[in-house]
Amino acid sequence: MTVDIHGAKIVYTIPVLGGINITVTMILSFALTLVVACVMAWATHDLRVKNITKRQAAVEWLYNFVDGLVTQNMGEKWRKITPFVGTIMIASITQSLSSLLGFFPPTGEVMSILAWGITFFVILTRTKIKTQGLGPYLKSYLDPVFIMAPFNVLGEVFRPISMSFRHFGNVLSGVVITSLVYAALGAANSALFGLIPGKVGELLGVIPVLELGVPAVLSLYFDWFSGAIQAYIFATLVMMFIGQASEE
Repeated sequence: MTVDIHGAKIVYTIPVLGGINITVTMILSFALTLVVACVMAWATHDLRVKNITKRQAAVEWLYNFVDGLVTQNMGEKWRKITPFVGTIMIASITQSLSSLLGFFPPTGEVMSILAWGITFFVILTRTKIKTQGLGPYLKSYLDPVFIMAPFNVLGEVFRPISMSFRHFGNVLSGVVITSLVYAALGAANSALFGLIPGKVGELLGVIPVLELGVPAVLSLYFDWFSGAIQAYIFATLVMMFIGQASEE
């Protein structure tokens, strides 16, 4: 096993597996998935019908919230997809919030989100074939005329790709903006207190006074609010497209 450091990311290469690259993003994604699975296993054990605990009440509220989104956007018949939608939202939020711990969020890498998009594409295609039948589904690519087939295929393929890039772009932009603000405040801090002569100026110049407060406000928006909004939008688009496919 060899270790290559590229910037802030570490790539582990395992020759015995044909040179597969295992990135920090992959490790962090699996670690977060394991943590969420353990939390969910703890939160859903010892469920009761009466005299429920606060833990069970919180879990039921979360499930009812996601279930309400599904039934509102797709109808009662699609309640079976509630676990899938809930998994997408929880994965998106937890991976975006990992930036609060100093990690580069997995949702800031396009391949992570693209994997979700591929999963969505498979479910969407299966739904269309099940609803329309294989023949009519394939024939739909020839509408309105057969020469439109390549464009219809591209439109179908690029739908999950565009959703993935949209989610990825919003998360990555937040990381970039926050990093730039941190760097600017650090430079301004050194320049401002560097005007003070002597040891006092040198001491204050290394204390990140200007980095207190402003980054916290940015984190509240880009990490918490924006992360939750992107998870909600991605899940809503998944529900909307699958719901439409079942009615075609």
